Amino acid sequence: MSGRIAVLASGIGSNAEALADACEDGLINGSLCVVASNRPGAPVLARAAARGLPTLALDHRAYPDRAAFDTALNEALLPFEPDLIVLAGFMRILTPTFITPWRGRLVNIHPSLLPLYPGLDTHARALAAGDREAGATVHFVIEALDAGPAILQARVPIRAGDDPGTLAARVQREEHRIYPLAVQACLSGRVRLAGDRAELDETVLPASGAEEAALAR
Repeated sequence: MSGRIAVLASGIGSNAEALADACEDGLINGSLCVVASNRPGAPVLARAAARGLPTLALDHRAYPDRAAFDTALNEALLPFEPDLIVLAGFMRILTPTFITPWRGRLVNIHPSLLPLYPGLDTHARALAAGDREAGATVHFVIEALDAGPAILQARVPIRAGDDPGTLAARVQREEHRIYPLAVQACLSGRVRLAGDRAELDETVLPASGAEEAALAR
């Protein structure tokens, strides 16, 4: 059965595009049922509309606090009946008001090798620390920021002369590659959240998530 994916994004939407492409190419057995943003003018909405995808804009500035926005966002998404909610550069910290109803059906991609560098400025922080590699992590969203169990990671070398921009571009290419794999694994039921642990085929995954080859089977 084809899965229904709601994408939440705040910016350009390159990961949303990658997921839409993966659906069209059959890499994901599903479709984007809605692309939503907290920024009414976000380019991701125009890009989604150009593909004929339903869009939804909820300006977070119109709500008195995070919980009120999260309540409105949850209510706005319900009619689309998503099987999975995918955060793709959604620049809002979600509260339990939103997370709890979708727990286990809510995933994010973060531009670092979590648990390293939760939050913002991940590439600058990796460079400042003198790290030899960076990467991206697809993980389940739980109530603690960027702390949900990993589903899949991709690693890239940090090269001499890298700056945050060059490193970000290299990491983003990996994001576009691994996010569809992880989303398909979640939709198929092979990957699931069990308590605070991620499982693949009922086996608990290590802290770094699954081996890519295992998800690609």
